[in-house]
Amino acid sequence: METKPKGRLDLETLRSEVEAGRIDTVLIAMTDMQGRLQGKRLTATHFLDEVVEHDAEGCNYLLAVDVEMNTVGGYAMSSWEKGYGDFVFKPDMETLRLVPWQEGTAMVTCDLVWEDGSPVAASPRQILKRQLQRLAERGLEAFVGTELEFIVFKDSYEEAWRRGYKDLDPANLYNVDYSLLGTARIEPLLRRIRNTMAEAGLAVEDAKGECNFGQHEINFKFDRALATADGHAIYKNGAKEIASQEGCSITFMPKFDEREGNSCHIHLSLRSEDGTPVFANAHGFSETFERFLAGQVACLRELMPLFAPNINSYKRYAKGSFAPTAVAWGRDNRTCSLRVVGHGPSLRVENRIPGGDVNPYLAISAMIAAGLHGIDNELPLEDEFAGNAYETDKPHVPTSLGAARELFAASEVARDAFGDEVVEHYLNAAKVEIEAFEAAVTDWERYRTFERL
Repeated sequence: METKPKGRLDLETLRSEVEAGRIDTVLIAMTDMQGRLQGKRLTATHFLDEVVEHDAEGCNYLLAVDVEMNTVGGYAMSSWEKGYGDFVFKPDMETLRLVPWQEGTAMVTCDLVWEDGSPVAASPRQILKRQLQRLAERGLEAFVGTELEFIVFKDSYEEAWRRGYKDLDPANLYNVDYSLLGTARIEPLLRRIRNTMAEAGLAVEDAKGECNFGQHEINFKFDRALATADGHAIYKNGAKEIASQEGCSITFMPKFDEREGNSCHIHLSLRSEDGTPVFANAHGFSETFERFLAGQVACLRELMPLFAPNINSYKRYAKGSFAPTAVAWGRDNRTCSLRVVGHGPSLRVENRIPGGDVNPYLAISAMIAAGLHGIDNELPLEDEFAGNAYETDKPHVPTSLGAARELFAASEVARDAFGDEVVEHYLNAAKVEIEAFEAAVTDWERYRTFERL
């Protein structure tokens, strides 16, 4: 009989834990456009007595607001004219797990459906499930790992807010990339995050320091794409909650300051229905891998809003920053946007474009859509790039969300893979972000202009 991994629950176990008084709260969670967990805290008895059989509801504005939860126009699925009704939170019972950093709490990830049972097409989890279905139709399955960086500050979130995010105290005052001494300074926090994520059923591999002051990352085991995206969203939310409990704060924003930004490198490989890796053969790259990788090269620029969804995302892309600027692939070459690593069964592509703000469901969906475009159209793979890709004349990644949005709007690949409804939804999300930024007056403008102009 198959047993659940540590931290994972089935309904029978949940009922037992509730009856024993060890669990009293169940979180129902969906992931919004920004990659954040949203939902409700339910009494465990209500979840078991009502929601398991009949699902739950939530306002459909959750997929039609900006990052500050302001209602904004331009969304076909949700508006004042349509009354901001509900969609249905449908729990995926395979995702039921403990939340060890919250007392007596469990969590379940939900799919979003309309009252008639049809899926909410613009939901990030549904977008990924559709791309996984397209892979399955070809006898393929995606396995993914995400590497998410963050910066730790000794200030609480409330203190950081009151200071206007100025003069914050980073956990390290020098570059601690791979430094055991530097990471030991905040090992109590890192250890708690690692261990509680393991207790929640996530397979943790390691933690390491990074280049910016107070910058670190925690990595998890390669897994099926949907499980990785679910785990990524839970980890990101949980790490913030744990940091807050410890009186600290962490940020995943792509570019906090002029030093190194927070990346989220995504590793992806494909396997056949029987679990056999399909990217390598006896001679090196399989035909499937060459075409899949060619699709990444061909589509990267036009799918950028799914990899880099915010204004701040584009400030990472600078020469010599370990964030890519050129659309190129290379073997174990960190100057390229697409880095091929591993060999044999471990052969995979690493997409180095996304930052810490990425929505994992959307980015993985974009990689699958690009790869299937390459496979279905038998795209030839260009020669690998060797050397410093920062100095190449290859196409440049878009330098702004506005430029990326224009490419996405014109992308036939995006419309074929996701459908017009999804494309228009995320075009509007980019438009909302751009207009909000353009309406803001920044500190940079005040310092530069107040006296001197």
